[in-house]
Parts: sequence; C-alpha cells; structure tokens
Amino acid sequence: MPQNPDRLAVGFDIGGTNMRAGVIDAKGHIVESLSAPSPQTTEAMEAGIADLVARLRENHEIEAVGLALAGFLDPSCEYVRFAPHLPWRDEPVRARLEGLLGLPVRLEHDANSAAWGEHRYGSAQGTENWVLFAIGTGIGAALIDDGRIYRGAFGTAPEFGHIRVVPGGRPCACGKQGCLERYCSGTALVDTALELSGTGDFGSSTIKSLIRSDASRLKGKMITEAAREGDRLALAVLEDFSLWLGEALSIVADVLDPGLIVIGGGVSRDSDLFLPLATEHFGTRVVGAGYRPLAPVVPARLGADAGMIGVADLARASVASGDPAAI
Repeated sequence: MPQNPDRLAVGFDIGGTNMRAGVIDAKGHIVESLSAPSPQTTEAMEAGIADLVARLRENHEIEAVGLALAGFLDPSCEYVRFAPHLPWRDEPVRARLEGLLGLPVRLEHDANSAAWGEHRYGSAQGTENWVLFAIGTGIGAALIDDGRIYRGAFGTAPEFGHIRVVPGGRPCACGKQGCLERYCSGTALVDTALELSGTGDFGSSTIKSLIRSDASRLKGKMITEAAREGDRLALAVLEDFSLWLGEALSIVADVLDPGLIVIGGGVSRDSDLFLPLATEHFGTRVVGAGYRPLAPVVPARLGADAGMIGVADLARASVASGDPAAI
C-alpha cells in the first residue's frame, strides 16, 4: 500500500497517566511529538487532545488523527465502550472528536494499533497471518488475519491475557482467577518473586533481601536487572515466566496456527532473558510437536512508538477508504 510520504497524520497513544501525540509520515517516521498528562474527565480529555493537535498543526499539514486506546471499542470503531483508565463510557468518541478537530478521526485498540505498526513498518512486514503478544503490566494481544485486523463479532478479540490457566489461581483485575497475565506479565514477575522467596535460600539474592526489608518497593524491572547480575531468585522468576509464556504460545499456535508471533510491550525489552527458554518450551508443548512447522517468535521492533505509528497509518487508510474501521 505505497503512500506519499508527505501525507502526515497524528497518532495518539493514550494511557491512564500520559498521552503522547506524534506527527507520523507515510514511511512510519515520527516527525514531531508532544506529550501531556491524561485528563480524568471526558471534557478535559477531549480538550487536551484538541490542544495537542492544534499545536502540531502549527508546523504541519495534517490530514487525519488516530487514537490508540486501552479499552473496548465497538466493531465499527465509533464508540469507546469502556476503558478502565480513561473517562469515556459508551460514548461516540470518534464523531465528537471529528466535530471538535475538524479532521477525520480513527479510533483503535492500542494492541491492534501496535500490531498494525509492526505489520507495516516493524517485525511483521510481509507476514499476513500473525499474532502480537504485548507484555507489560498485563497482556495485550492482536491478531492480523490475511492482512487485516481481526476483531471478533463484538470488537473485543483477542483477549489471550484473560485465558484462565490456573483454576482458582491468582486473582485478576478482570474479576476472574488464574488468568494468564497473572503469571506472565510485568506484574506477575513481582508476584512470582514474592511466592518463590519463601521456597529456598537463593544464596545472597538482592531481590530476596529487598522482599524481606520492604516488599512494596519491588518492581518487575528490578527483577530483570538482578537476573542480568546472576541473582538466583531473579533467575528462578524469569524461568517461571518463560515456561508460562511457552504455554501461552502453544495455546495460540494450537488455536490459530499463525505464521509469526511477535513479542511486544515493555517486558519485551528484556526478551533475551526469557525468549529462548519460552520458545523451547513452546516447541515441546504444541500439538504435533516435532512434526509440524512452528511459528517464529521474535521481539517487536518499534517499541513504545508502535501504537502511535500504527494508528496514524490506520487513520490515513480510513481517509482513503471513507471507512472509520478500514483494515
């Protein structure tokens, strides 16, 4: 889908704490970007979006705006049904923002946006059937099917992070117990460290010492950093994480048989610590192990910019087709 690189769109990555807006050209390059705290009311959020767009339009000719959101959209990408960390509740956000901005607006789930960014400009270029696992605080996921975003009948697919893998297991914010993301996410690293710390001495582990002194200070990044230093408890946590990820990959492969699996999200920055073992475990757990091709499992390439880049490209596609849910 060749495009004029001078066609500029604004892509937003909107989270519960901050929102980032970037002017993105048709080659996926970020020309300029701005950020601001995410307001906590509908009116303030929409005014904040308008302010960032107005500031970016001072120096750039913008043809469309895309918003990557962590929440549930309707299948036509017109309404934000629910976003746990954002103020909208079953509201026609696309039409309202179009009226406010005077520009075409595209809404998209943040994982779908990141997947589209990787599909067009990152690790999944040239692959038409593949899956994104975005591992951060929780697990986001996206499925590209024959070069298009798969949404399901009601716009919520796929929720791999909330597949229940341990009946009666760790409680999840979604209301269930034992969800995959409670064992395979940045938050899960901390929970696993707390559980494992009482099962052995782990030598002179700095992570175990921290847990003894003030467990509330422990963060997932501390665990990956300690693992790089050879901390035995941190290494045990990463091994447990790797095995759960391998299980998750085998479930996805058994159900969808994708041609590629891309690991994104903040935890993917440390993929060298867990991806080799996870991939090995995946290869032993999949149905037909040893007698079928396995999807390559690779880290994402665009990092934290994937959603912003992807949704800007989707916004351009919506303008070209006249369809607010194009692709």
